[in-house]
Amino acid sequence: MARAVYFISPTRGRLSFEQVFQDIIGYVNEDPESTYKIIVGTDSQLAEETSFVTAIIVHRVGKGGRYYYQRERMRVTRSLRQRIFYEASRSLGVASQLAGRLAENGHADLNVEIHLDVGTSGPTKELVREVVGMVAGSGFDARIKPDSFGASKVADKYTR
Repeated sequence: MARAVYFISPTRGRLSFEQVFQDIIGYVNEDPESTYKIIVGTDSQLAEETSFVTAIIVHRVGKGGRYYYQRERMRVTRSLRQRIFYEASRSLGVASQLAGRLAENGHADLNVEIHLDVGTSGPTKELVREVVGMVAGSGFDARIKPDSFGASKVADKYTR
């Protein structure tokens, strides 16, 4: 199945990437004195079709936020390692696109961080160093569990 070309906003419905970007800028401009975190995270759920969900979260620190998500379902069986790296690459793709648009529009000060669905305990502990290195090597800050709510909470909510 082809990659979804739209995002879903719980409050605004189906949006193109450009509409998501404009919504983010509008949200930041509503309260420019606040501190913002832009977070991208992906999670997946194995079933008959594997569901991959990538979320963009705009966190107005101490004052809430909003988010958008994109879902892709694939009829492939992947190992845990392949799934984690595919999740990270989906997040990197969206984060790169977002960081590029922010820089083009005078908002390079808005840092984009990537939340990974890996942690130092459990089945993903062997992958932490590699996947964090992949993200850091691409110029983004990486967060892992328990600090990676963008992947483990927001994206995870829509994988089913």
